[in-house]
Amino acid sequence: MDFNYIEYCQYLISSQKNHTITNLANHLEKVSHDTINRYWRKNFLSPQALWENIPE
Repeated sequence: MDFNYIEYCQYLISSQKNHTITNLANHLEKVSHDTINRYWRKNFLSPQALWENIPE
């Protein structure tokens, strides 16, 4: 399963205290910490992209 920034945005919105990729990997089935880490080494999430994915 691929990981994408929309899943990360949803995680940031719903998580109130622990924003680590280890915690995120613990909550996603079939996505490992290493998969998320590799994704963020290659990609950048701008604040604008994060705000665009917040539901009104």
